[in-house]
This record gives sequence, structure tokens and C-alpha cells, in this order.
Amino acid sequence: MNFWQRLKSDRLAVLCIGIILGVLLLGIFAPLIAPHDPLQPNLKVKFASNSLEYPLGTDQLGRCVLSRVLYGIQNTVVLALITMGVTLFIGAIFGIIAGFSRGKVDEGIMRLCDVLLSFPSELMILAIVGMLGPGLANAVIANIAAKWAWYARMIRSLVMEYADKNYIRFAKVSGCSASHIMGKHLLPGVVGDIIVLATLDTGWVILTISALSFLGLGVQAPTPEWGMMLSEAKNIMTTHPAQMLPPGIAIMVVVAAFNFLGDSIQNALNPKHNQPKAVVK
Repeated sequence: MNFWQRLKSDRLAVLCIGIILGVLLLGIFAPLIAPHDPLQPNLKVKFASNSLEYPLGTDQLGRCVLSRVLYGIQNTVVLALITMGVTLFIGAIFGIIAGFSRGKVDEGIMRLCDVLLSFPSELMILAIVGMLGPGLANAVIANIAAKWAWYARMIRSLVMEYADKNYIRFAKVSGCSASHIMGKHLLPGVVGDIIVLATLDTGWVILTISALSFLGLGVQAPTPEWGMMLSEAKNIMTTHPAQMLPPGIAIMVVVAAFNFLGDSIQNALNPKHNQPKAVVK
């Protein structure tokens, strides 16, 4: 079976893809699906229980929780995917150039990566946001700055494995340009491993963005975002603990879906690693 057949035969992978696509569609069409304006307070109905009008109730300001969860997809999941895409793009450029060029170019890029990777990513993110100030754009910049070097190093190691393949050597001997070899031969060879890394790490980006918003360093109130909703709910956790359930469950489900999907993609790309080894008696 090829990759797609193996992936389709994995029920967990199909379920995770369905969850992720479903969540993204809900976020895209949130203006059409959400029953209320997520920013409009109505103190007359604050802490309203579940009903047809408010399926998940209302928060401390009388805002529809379901509407805020739906709109929060755009500021949590979609933003995490954009952040991961930009991070991968930058990391892939530097990683492919370093792995293919070797020599002084490789040395210079790797020393830069070593400097950035010498700090824990969480600490660097907090430091960058602290310097730039809280906000959605600054949270994205901090995530990209903290992670691109790690991807550059990982992609470099993958490229170096493919750089000595016979077809790469033949392309060099044939007079193909470096950009042609990197774009037409090296990138397709490592794209599968890059997808696995990105899928597994997207959950981490979602958690990071939510954590920054929870700490007041990311998305600012009253913008609907899952981490921000948890931050607002923590103030009333003792009196209305149910307020933390919708955003908390949403984060847990989406992060788990990305993590399980990453494992399934890895298994589909490398089926031999999952076959049981023969026992020699």
C-alpha cells in the first residue's frame, strides 16, 4: 500500500483529520454559525445555564460562550497553523541551504542556530514578548523566532542524508544549478519528515499561544481566544467552574488530534518501523 492508502486505513488518523477539518470549518464560518456576537455583553443574562438560545451558557459578562469558542478558533488554531507555516518556511530555507552547501555557509548558519537553541524556547518566547509587549502579532513573532532554528537544524540533518544519494550526485554532474537541485530533488525527499515534525509541533504552538493569552501576554481581552477565555474563567473558578470546560476541552481535543495525526503520518511514511520483529528461538 502507498502512503495515502495506509493513512486511510488508519481509523485514528481519519478521525483526527475529521476533527481538525471540522474545527477549521467551524472557525472559518463562525460569523455564520455563531448564534450571538462574541463581544457583546449582556449583564442581564450573565452566567445563564445551557439553553437553546445559549447552548453553552453565558460568561460573567453575559456573552455567549459557544460564540466565543467558535470565534476563538480563528485566534487559536488558525493562528497556530499560520505560525507553524512561517516557521517551517524559514527553517526549511536555512536548513536546506546549510545541508546542501556545507562549508562556511553551513558553519555560519549552524552557529546562529546554536546561539538561539542555547536558550529554552519557552524562556525565549517570554523574553521576546516581554521586550515587544503583549499582543497577537508579538506572540506570533516570538513563536517563530524561538522555533525556526530548531527546524533549520532538523531539516539540515535530513538534507545531509539525501545529499549523498546517487540521483543527487548525478544532478550535480549533469550541471543542474544548486537552486534546481534543492527545489526539485532535496525538498521532495524531506517533505514527508517535515510534515511529521510540523504536525506533532502544531499542538505545542496551540498550547503556547493559549498559555501566552492566559498569562495576559498574547491575545488581549475582549478578543475571543481559548487561552484568554481560560484566563477570564479562572477568576470565577470557585463559583462557576463550568466556565473553564468549553475552552479547556477545545484545546485538549485539538491538540490531541494533531499529536495523534502526527504519529499516524509517521507510521504511514515508515511502515517497516511498526512491524513486529521476528523472535528468534
